[in-house]
Amino acid sequence: MEVSPKLVPVREPSSPDGVVLVLHGGASRGGQMMVSPTQLSVLRMIPTARASARAGRGRLAVYRLLNRYRGWDSEHTPVADADWAMGLLRERFPGAPIGLIGHSLGGRAALLAGDGPDVRSVVALNPWVYPTDSADLGGRRVLIVHGDQDRVASIAKARAVARTLARRTTVEFETVRDGKHAMLRHGRDFDGRAAAFTAEVLLARV
Repeated sequence: MEVSPKLVPVREPSSPDGVVLVLHGGASRGGQMMVSPTQLSVLRMIPTARASARAGRGRLAVYRLLNRYRGWDSEHTPVADADWAMGLLRERFPGAPIGLIGHSLGGRAALLAGDGPDVRSVVALNPWVYPTDSADLGGRRVLIVHGDQDRVASIAKARAVARTLARRTTVEFETVRDGKHAMLRHGRDFDGRAAAFTAEVLLARV
């Protein structure tokens, strides 16, 4: 059976000044497991998306992406799903600037898919990355927010990626004190910063 990614609308103004795409994380548990809309890594991004909708004050369209499969493997990565979603959103809202917000592997996907057309901002929350990850994000603004108590995604690796990206664009790196990977404690710090940054970048261009 063919599995497709899905876009879940959070806020859909008729003529938005910008579009926000929220990307979830979630590791694989063996094989190609389909994403469930009720898995914790997906549910965690609901408050993130809602914060972005509030920050947009009715001027930003906000969507959550449900990937085809959990995790990241050599045959299929969440970057492909993000590219698919952005292509669809560009058709719906031609010329609208796009902001990406991702958590964990979704943060990695946001950083690597951020070189897509019309992308203006990229936010990675506790991104699970390799130090060698790189993309040409010139012309975009990038924010990485990382909890200093994250034991799943390495903050040192995230800093290494930030340094690499900063060679070509503006990168901000913020630390959430006592923040852990799931962003359950201090969740408002993660969500609020991501939402405010994205709204600032996308709406400043209008």
